[in-house]
Amino acid sequence: MGTKQDFLSIADITPQQVRKLVEDGLRMKGGKGSKPLDGAIIALLFEKPSLRTRSSFEVGIRQLGGQTVYFGRDEVGLGVRESVADVTRVLDRMFNGLIARVFSHANLIEMARYTRLPVVNALSDAEHPCQAMADLLTMRERFGELRGRRVAYIGDGNNVAVSLGLACASVGTDFVLASPPDYRIPDAQWKEMERRAKASGSKVEWIEKPRDAVAGADCVYTDVWTSMGQEGEQAVRAKAFGGYQVNPELMQRAKPGAIFMHDMPAHEGEEISKGMLDHPTSVAFDQAENRLHAQKAVLAWLFQR
Repeated sequence: MGTKQDFLSIADITPQQVRKLVEDGLRMKGGKGSKPLDGAIIALLFEKPSLRTRSSFEVGIRQLGGQTVYFGRDEVGLGVRESVADVTRVLDRMFNGLIARVFSHANLIEMARYTRLPVVNALSDAEHPCQAMADLLTMRERFGELRGRRVAYIGDGNNVAVSLGLACASVGTDFVLASPPDYRIPDAQWKEMERRAKASGSKVEWIEKPRDAVAGADCVYTDVWTSMGQEGEQAVRAKAFGGYQVNPELMQRAKPGAIFMHDMPAHEGEEISKGMLDHPTSVAFDQAENRLHAQKAVLAWLFQR
């Protein structure tokens, strides 16, 4: 392997690499691929529980020829029982790669600093880049071409929104965020989206009203209003996002043939109405499956460099 490469953010890779990884994931889903992780043992360090993230990484790594060892929050106590630096330097001596699902993105950055191994962001408070790659793969499957499409993201400008916006801007897909003014995407990430969108010929925009945002959208996307670690804000957020539910009526305002996306888990009666995951427009379970294929593409790229 050449120079160490991490995957902590969509911004870590070029727009060209984003496109290539989508195509690699599509190819791998078709059953074609090598075993670049043959003999490798990858550490999964998860401060937050997960169904899709853990299962897709464990299955994907095994399909690529590697093995995994899982560490839950209580087993490591990242930054509590031991410093992030010390935990990372121990794992560096025993494993071939680190995949971390953490509360603080700063911990990921510190981990990357203290290891020679590739570090993959399996979710942090700042970004969820692997989810975004699966989302692009799902749209690529459905539409054939990503350039010129429009994604309307309804809800909180959270980690999922940040990664999706960066990914869309990288491949020429318009991205519009509909959120209350106090829940927009942070300025630094928004400026990077604008930079990438300008280069790809797409645009990013913020519109306060969901009904306006979904007009002409090929994809309507939403996520939970309250993420893990924000439980104390649940009542405040429920009030702020009261008019931001995705339901069949809102989908009717999107472009004919539009799809509905959700990274799950979903909360019926909050960000979606009852039955939306099974709505005819829903591709939520395709997204879940595509986590496997998109992450295999990322891992193959990291270990074949």
